[in-house]
Amino acid sequence: MAKSYGAMSIAQLSVLIQSGEADPVAVTESMLSGIKSYPDQTIFISLTEERALGEAKASAARLKQGRSLGVLDGIPIAWKDLFDIEGMPTTAGSTVLADGPPAKSDAAIVTTLKQAGMIALGRTNMSEFAFSGLGINPHYGTPKNPHGKDQPRIPGGSSSGAGAAVAAGLVPVAMGTDTGGSVRIPAALNGITGYKATRGRYAMGGVFPLSGNLDSLGPLCRTVQDAVWVDAAMRGRTSSEITRRPIEGLEVVIPESMVFDGAEPGVVAAFEATVERLSRRGVRFTRIEMPVFDEIFALMARYGALVTAEAFALHRERLAGPEAARMDHRVVMRTRLGERTSMADYIAILAERRRLIAESEVLIAGRLLAFPAVAHVAPPIAPLEADDELFVSVNGKTLRNTLIGNFLDWCGVSMPCGRGDAEMPVGFLLSAPANCDEELLSAALAIEPAVQEGF
Repeated sequence: MAKSYGAMSIAQLSVLIQSGEADPVAVTESMLSGIKSYPDQTIFISLTEERALGEAKASAARLKQGRSLGVLDGIPIAWKDLFDIEGMPTTAGSTVLADGPPAKSDAAIVTTLKQAGMIALGRTNMSEFAFSGLGINPHYGTPKNPHGKDQPRIPGGSSSGAGAAVAAGLVPVAMGTDTGGSVRIPAALNGITGYKATRGRYAMGGVFPLSGNLDSLGPLCRTVQDAVWVDAAMRGRTSSEITRRPIEGLEVVIPESMVFDGAEPGVVAAFEATVERLSRRGVRFTRIEMPVFDEIFALMARYGALVTAEAFALHRERLAGPEAARMDHRVVMRTRLGERTSMADYIAILAERRRLIAESEVLIAGRLLAFPAVAHVAPPIAPLEADDELFVSVNGKTLRNTLIGNFLDWCGVSMPCGRGDAEMPVGFLLSAPANCDEELLSAALAIEPAVQEGF
């Protein structure tokens, strides 16, 4: 059976569109139809059908006239529900914003990708206000992980719908945000590729915030090559300067601090098998202690989390008013913890963060880092919905490995590397210090074939 357009990589679909074998209008109609008929109707919060078909017709006209805007022209994309789309309220996964004023213009990055010829299909579901790594949403429903065959399992958050949409073969790419792991976690749990760029690499105008010091963006897609093409377009480039580097001699650090604590045996086995495959191809791994990791969590225990302090500042008035009763009580509970962080504590967190970033860069010494994106596979949804204590505990474990990268301002790529319990996907996370995105993506392109052999 032929692959549906939504199940293709950007590269596969681009070849068909650019050669004239596939028409952007037919591609868009096919994906919209696939989304509407898919059994899980919680993945998308809204579709922008009229807009998508208009953009597809414009793309088709350009291509017929030989005026292609590049490899992404005619490629549909789904947007997380916190990117402004002109004429629609931006709800950020919350019903309290559903009656808000419609956006007067697209988010800056939506405009940038439209200029590259990409087609906006609609907006995907997410954890309310992006404040959970699990992807559970009591308002719009929780998207089910497409790999969960035994029982409904979480998609990961907060970019839950984005991860599920790509994994289900509904779209080739969906845009997410990442404040504590919200691109890399859904990518890992759904068996797809997720690239979290260095904070500030892309324009953030028109993106509903969570934490100004931690928020970053990135695509969820099928391959690193797809992520490279989208990254170039997000920076307004017509092509990427990133090249596939030789795999031999690539130096990678495996931290021995914290990231393997309590990890499921299946996750560890998939990760170590990947390390073995890469070692045979010439990658040089060094295992080192990273005491900086322990210091991050000690800092959080002392002063509270940076994300929680900034989320509370953002939602303070909302939490004090009637809207709080209409929010997910788990989001309210977590956000209110930020009230405990005083201004003096907040300043201390930022000062310590600068020190820990500098110390980590000395330890890394120009190398890359690798460890499991999440220490467990996607757990079942039902127990997490029923038990707040379990929700808090599992949310903390889910976010643990990835939030380290946000705090230290890293960029990272999660790639599927194998399967753990219940045949659920495991993510291999490759990271690099801030503004080393070119080196990261170059290395990820090189190692991807060997990494994905296990999947």
